[in-house]
Amino acid sequence: MNAGALRLPRSLFMRLMLVLLAGLALAQALTYVWIMSERREATVGLMLNFLEQDVASSVALLDRLPAAERADWLPRLARRTYRFTLGPGEPGHEPDTALSKRIADSFVASIGRRYRVTASAAPGHPNRVQAHVTLSDGTPLTIDMRPAGLPVSSWLPAVLLGQLALLGLCTWAGVRLATRPLAQLARAADSLGPDLQSERLPESGPLEVARAARAFNAMQERIAAYMSERTQILAAISHDLQTPITRMRMRADMMDDEVQRNKMNRDLREMEALVKDGVAYARTLHGAREAPVRVDPDSMLESLVGDYRDAGQDVSLEGRAGVSIAARPQALRRVLGNLIDNGLKYAGAVQVGIAQESPGEIAIRIRDFGPGIPEAELEKVFEPFYRLEASRNRDTGGTGLGLAIARQLATAMNGRLELRNHPQGGLEATLRIHDLEDGAGR
Repeated sequence: MNAGALRLPRSLFMRLMLVLLAGLALAQALTYVWIMSERREATVGLMLNFLEQDVASSVALLDRLPAAERADWLPRLARRTYRFTLGPGEPGHEPDTALSKRIADSFVASIGRRYRVTASAAPGHPNRVQAHVTLSDGTPLTIDMRPAGLPVSSWLPAVLLGQLALLGLCTWAGVRLATRPLAQLARAADSLGPDLQSERLPESGPLEVARAARAFNAMQERIAAYMSERTQILAAISHDLQTPITRMRMRADMMDDEVQRNKMNRDLREMEALVKDGVAYARTLHGAREAPVRVDPDSMLESLVGDYRDAGQDVSLEGRAGVSIAARPQALRRVLGNLIDNGLKYAGAVQVGIAQESPGEIAIRIRDFGPGIPEAELEKVFEPFYRLEASRNRDTGGTGLGLAIARQLATAMNGRLELRNHPQGGLEATLRIHDLEDGAGR
């Protein structure tokens, strides 16, 4: 048997349900088999005991009756499992089953002390036994024994099925109760985004569950503290660097060599921009702390594109979502601005499209008509400080933080930002945003 034939369900809930239900069903089946075996053995014992007493009395009664009256008494002495006939009976053979041997021995033991008796197995039933008795006057008497099966009440199968259903329901409830904290922990871990503002898990329930919840809450608090400290350090560095950068710019302005003065000012501007972008990247964590409000994405895009057109930029807009969504407008506007600026820098023209892809979700596509990005680099460009160009010149390569900031803000808004090379040329960025009041958001 190959491994694929024994493929188990992937969820812990279903695996526990399968194991427990299979074990309970097997235990119930074995219990039923053992009980029925015990009942069968007890019934056989009672039957043989009754056989020894009742048959012996019946044979003695028939022996004492006048020959002419014996035939009338035969139906009265018959029972459910055996009957009497006057005659030699059917030819048979040696008993060959355990029960037929016990029945034959019981006949011989109960009747053989006073009468000549032989017992043989008869055809028609695996345990059918005939005892051939010779009465005192030489009349042959045959006792035909046909053991009946163990009687089972008609309601027993329904009761067993009801018990199995009750066991299944209790198993489901128990497994659900045991796995629910794990599901809550998984949801809390999934909802722990860049803002680190996931709700605290309730520290209640069984000891192990409470310990895991406390550990998760403590981990979340420590990570939030580390990230806040990182942001504060970068902000402090940026603030402290402003003063020496300003002094260096003043000294550069006093230089007589114009070429060296321009180079120095360009380096200082690049240094200042790099520091500001680094702090901006760290502070994008605050994007998710902005309170969600209902916004009209169509109006927002029309306003944003209009601003670019007023500045003389080649930016066009097509499509409409036709719905309002709950979003964080400042973070959304910044993401769109970064993507449009990136497209204008490398291609000079940008086309913006918007559409509703599914209830509670819109997609905004920003396409430029530049050279695109190699397929192997489409994900790497989202890494902080990663640039496709080897040059450190900000006028061509930038600091490598624009797309990183955009994706981090998109994630903080419960959105997804993806890049692809358009089939007709250029690069297309797709921002999918979920309505934050639609259950998919946090």
